[in-house]
This record gives sequence, C-alpha cells and structure tokens, in this order.
Amino acid sequence: MPPLRRRALLGALLASPALAAGPEAARDWPSRPVRLIVGYPAGASTDLCARILAEDIRRRLPQPVIVENRPGANGALGAAFVAEAEPDGHTLLVSNTSTMTANHLLYRDIRYDPLRDLLPISTITLSPFILAVSGKSRQRARMQSLAAILELARSRPEGLTYGSGGIGNLQHLNMELLARKAGIRLLHVPFRGAAPAENALVAGDVDLMLETPSAGPLFRDRAIDAIAVTGGTRWRDLPEVPTLAEAGLPELVLTFWNGLVAPAGLPPAIRERLVGLMRAASEAPETRRLLLGQGEVMVLPPEAFRDRIAADIARNAAVIREAGIEVQ
Repeated sequence: MPPLRRRALLGALLASPALAAGPEAARDWPSRPVRLIVGYPAGASTDLCARILAEDIRRRLPQPVIVENRPGANGALGAAFVAEAEPDGHTLLVSNTSTMTANHLLYRDIRYDPLRDLLPISTITLSPFILAVSGKSRQRARMQSLAAILELARSRPEGLTYGSGGIGNLQHLNMELLARKAGIRLLHVPFRGAAPAENALVAGDVDLMLETPSAGPLFRDRAIDAIAVTGGTRWRDLPEVPTLAEAGLPELVLTFWNGLVAPAGLPPAIRERLVGLMRAASEAPETRRLLLGQGEVMVLPPEAFRDRIAADIARNAAVIREAGIEVQ
C-alpha cells in the first residue's frame, strides 16, 4: 500500500471514537519546534501569512515556531512533504487555493491528494486579486481601464502577455477564465512562484498579472497600475479602483484563501489546539492588523474549510476543462 494511503487509513482509525487521542495528546504538544512549511518562495502572499502567524503562535507555545520554505511545482513540493510527515502536529502546511484545489488536477505525478492526505485546520485570509498593468509596459498608456485592455487584446492576434506563479496557479486559472469570459486571447508566461512573476511585471517583462493585496506598496509607488478588483466589493486600500463587475464583467468574482492544514491522522485534540491558536491569532490586534494587509481575516472551522476546498476543486476542474489547459 502506498505511504499516503496508509496515512489516510491511519487517519480514519485515529478519527474513530474508540481510538481517538485523548486530551493528553494536546497537553504534550508541542514537544519540539513546530515547522510551518510554505510551498512558495519568501515574499509570496502565503509566505507572508505564515510569518505573521508564526510570530503570533510562538508567543503562545513553549517551543519555537519556524517557517520553512520548500518552493516548487506550484506549492506541490511543500504540500507533499507535509502529507508524508508524521501526523503529530510538529509539521504543518500554510497553503492556499492553488496548492489545495488545482495541483492534483494538473500534475500527473502529484504525491498527495488534498482531501485524503491533508487535514484542514482553518483558513487565515480571504482575498481578491487585483488586475495589474506593468508600469514599464510599452502599452501602459493604452491599458488604463478594463475596457481599454480588452480592446487592445482584441487588436493583437498574438495577445497581451500575463505572468503567474506557475501552471495551475490560481493567477493562471483565473486569467484564463477572465479571457474566456471577455472573448480575448492572452499569452501565459509562467514563473516559479508569484514573487518572481511580480518581479517580471515590475520590470515590464509581462504586460499584466493578477496581483494580491500584499502588492500595495507597488501600487502606491506606481510601479504597477491597479485596473480592477476581482472581489465582490472594492478593496479598502484601493477605493478608487472598480470591481470587475463595475468594469464590465459582472459574472466574475474571483477570490483566493490562505489556510493552515496538517497531515491526515492528526489527533483530534491537537487539531482543536491549533484551531484555538488560529482564533486567538485572528483576534490579537497587531496580528490582525498585519493579516489585513494580505486580505480579509477569515477563520473558517475545519468542516467549513473542507467544504470550501471541495467546492473550489469542482470549480477549478471546470475551468481547466473549458480552457483546455493540459495536464503536465
């Protein structure tokens, strides 16, 4: 039996009332440093959330809390590492919508199933994307509204270029969805993470990108231009920027989340401890202020988080199928 299937079976056994770990499991945890694994480079939105959480949680635990970056394959390397770790609460994953709801649909050699091998703890933030134009694009002056971008794209058979954090990254899937809804063609340029993609946008190597709220300083410095917000309402830090609906695409509301997950088989008592730590972090004034720089603070409980993952998997499967994105 493959290791992850054995882990899933163990998780099912541990979840049964007769075999579930008792309160002593939570009392003894943590007995050594806790690692928060991030499947993206330092500086990405998920990485920033992990570091904010680590700073808060380490004040509440008797052991160090360490952020460890294991970037690659749209977060898949970090997720697989956690899925294969001992389910004792000392190795956790700070992940996002892309890693948990798209990778296994796009990569043949993926080493984890997000609903079988990983256990949802809680979401951390819910954020819109912000459609951004490079300040160094030669077409910058012609792309100062969504309508202007669509008109320009329709006039260029080769399409405008856009960057993303990689094939299957939510920036990729959502830009393909936007292009299909708008009836335009865009040329995808994938990078090894959102941070390198952002660097390329700033440098003018790509025309467009779906940015995250953490790019606020770049918008303020006019290194990039904010064109439209993909959420249901305008973003508080960019009140002058319209939503996609206001700009002419009313059927599109595109958001992403960051969240905490653990290896399947985590004792229920430790899971409850972690849920409590997430709630406490979200209510701590300074931690909340920092998290608000990444998105809306949203602490969904485990069951609701699992439902959100399942719904996002179904949605992304439809986007991948309709856009004809090839399995890697």
